[in-house]
Amino acid sequence: MSAPRFPHDDVPAALSRRTLLAAALGSAASGLLAACGGGGDDPAPAAGGGTATASSYTDGVISGFGSVIVGGVRYDDSAASISTEDGVALAASALKLGMTVEIDGGRIDRLAATALALRIRLNTEVKGPVEAIDTTAGTATVLGQTVLVTPSTLFDETLAGGLAAMAVGDVVEVYGILDPEGARIVATRIEAEDSATEYKLRGRIANLDTAAKTFAINGAVISYASLPAAQVPAGLANAQLLRVRLQTTPVAGAWVATALRGGRRFPDAITEAKLEGLITAFASSTSFSVNGLPVNATGASFPDGTTGLQLGARVEVEGTITDGVMQARTVEIEDRRFPGPRQWDLRGEIGNLDTTAKTFALRGVTVWYGGTVEYRDGSEATLANGVRLRVRGPLAADRTRLEAQRIDFRF
Repeated sequence: MSAPRFPHDDVPAALSRRTLLAAALGSAASGLLAACGGGGDDPAPAAGGGTATASSYTDGVISGFGSVIVGGVRYDDSAASISTEDGVALAASALKLGMTVEIDGGRIDRLAATALALRIRLNTEVKGPVEAIDTTAGTATVLGQTVLVTPSTLFDETLAGGLAAMAVGDVVEVYGILDPEGARIVATRIEAEDSATEYKLRGRIANLDTAAKTFAINGAVISYASLPAAQVPAGLANAQLLRVRLQTTPVAGAWVATALRGGRRFPDAITEAKLEGLITAFASSTSFSVNGLPVNATGASFPDGTTGLQLGARVEVEGTITDGVMQARTVEIEDRRFPGPRQWDLRGEIGNLDTTAKTFALRGVTVWYGGTVEYRDGSEATLANGVRLRVRGPLAADRTRLEAQRIDFRF
């Protein structure tokens, strides 16, 4: 049986096709990052004070550590400002595999697939109570929202077993990709949140009643009557994408909003952008949206062809953003390039080695090495606490651990 291949395998020694394509395009110049729909974001802090202007923007899923890996690029987060979308500061330890993030960064070194992160924001799609579970369909209803669980959905260790470990009434936080057209969230990570002091929700509003000051986001009815007029977005309308913070107890059958914000933050203009996500609107292979951002792919290359480009397809798009529209240079179809469960990538020093259970801890993740593992520059006998290594593989059957398929002792 041949060894499994991994996304961006052996970079930079043997460059991936997307790296070679991007390198041929040349380096992107610095640009001005202007936030839109973010509720008054400030520039990222620069070392030593002042501000730093980003020249790159990335929106995607954390697929590894050893720095923060998103979209195949390793972002040095040592000096980054890390926060929630609402501006709550976080420590670097809050970053977990499967979380969806936005990164404002410096120029991306295409050959090395590295960049400096200036600012990292965590994006929660929904946080609230579980209202229904359908293990056959692989879905859960959380705060009125349909959450789709896939083979790549990572569950926090407190939810070993995935959907089977969840119960109606549990409070969970879901990271993932919002598909507003399909009225669902494709989950990339789910965590238990028993001590939540507020709920969160993102989606398109419907049934707006400006007299009663209520609207609905899928199955959740929301009241904004207690908010001052100045805190209600101007021109509130049906189909508008909103991010809502809520009290944890409904009143008269409606959830009480404590804050309303624009649904997504995308730069108006940036010279280097990477989007990893779902096609959320589709008109043609040259006109579609990814994660809600319009994409013009008229001048793009399609290394994987255009067959399979459709609503709901998982893609990676690179290009620039001008006037709120991404001008794509390359469009890759991740579902065709890397079919099956997502491959995760961890680098660092191992701890808590258990040779009986064949597990160890790495960057806060439990790794199981009891299956078929390809070892490079070492063997299973080389494993020891404190040893630095790189592990790649999919989720194990319990959905909380990484199943090692390849371990490199030199990387």
